[in-house]
Amino acid sequence: MSSPAPLGYADLYNDIAPDPQDRFKDFLPGLAVAAAATLAAGYLSDHYHAPLTLMALLVGLALNFLSADRRLLPGLGFASRTLLRIGIVMVGARVTFGQMIALGPIAFFSIALIIVATIATGVLVARRLGFGAPFGILAGGAVAICGASAALAFATVLGERRISQAQLTLVLVGISAMSSFALFFYPILAHQLHFNDTRAGFMLGASIHDVAQALGAGYAFSEPAGQIATIVKLTRVALLAPAMAMVALLFPDTSGNKAKAAVLPWFVVGFFLLAAVHSAGVVPVWAGTGAQNAAAILLACSVTATGIRAPMGSLLRTGLKPLVIIAAASLVALVLSALVADLLIH
Repeated sequence: MSSPAPLGYADLYNDIAPDPQDRFKDFLPGLAVAAAATLAAGYLSDHYHAPLTLMALLVGLALNFLSADRRLLPGLGFASRTLLRIGIVMVGARVTFGQMIALGPIAFFSIALIIVATIATGVLVARRLGFGAPFGILAGGAVAICGASAALAFATVLGERRISQAQLTLVLVGISAMSSFALFFYPILAHQLHFNDTRAGFMLGASIHDVAQALGAGYAFSEPAGQIATIVKLTRVALLAPAMAMVALLFPDTSGNKAKAAVLPWFVVGFFLLAAVHSAGVVPVWAGTGAQNAAAILLACSVTATGIRAPMGSLLRTGLKPLVIIAAASLVALVLSALVADLLIH
């Protein structure tokens, strides 16, 4: 069976648990539920002219009680992880290097600065609340880079002497809740700020925690905003390795165990490779349209499965202090992302 929902639903790097080894028939019940819920979200999206990913999240959260049925976990895990990865690669067929370059070096420097400021906020607030710097790095790093997967990566570097399994679980639960909150409310905020597609895409891609929610929020705003959000978010993911290296220098391992090296996951490499092919102008129009539709379906299905698997019950049993650290880091990331989008992005 797949790993339980609180630890496995946002594991893009396979460092929470390896990819499921279940038989194909074990995936069918969960995939059937995710597919049916996505179809329902598609109907609601068409009928009420609402963003598909937003409807997918709401339908998924409405079906959250189904996460208690372990028979559904393999298929839901496959939808929320593997389909997400494939969807990210397919998005590359809709993006060109020209769009990436158009963001400019200021945008990339700003992304790095936002990451540093967000992690620093986590450390400062954690110390203020009595948790210590390692927990602040864990929570702030999860907010700053890529949610649950970043939390696991930083926990590997910091070691069990500094970060307990209980603390790690608190961060995973809190980050999933905040990321779902961001998916729903951040696009609304971007509209209220009267951001254009580029500014909204930057803000959403630079501030939202998990990859699925960042992409979902971008495409909930608009198609072009979703493409920009994808570029910005995957830039943050690519910065996980240097961030881990800095943490390893600041907190050297004293246990004699070597931390697992961080490498770019295949879906990030695949995204940029497909973007390179698209930039060369060799992708036929029909293939690009097909990839666009496939990416939208896969991302919607992933967001639906993520909503179903979100550990809402576990969140209710946690204390408030860890959530305060995550919320403070999230607020700093949001404010800085909005300021950069408003002042520096055109």
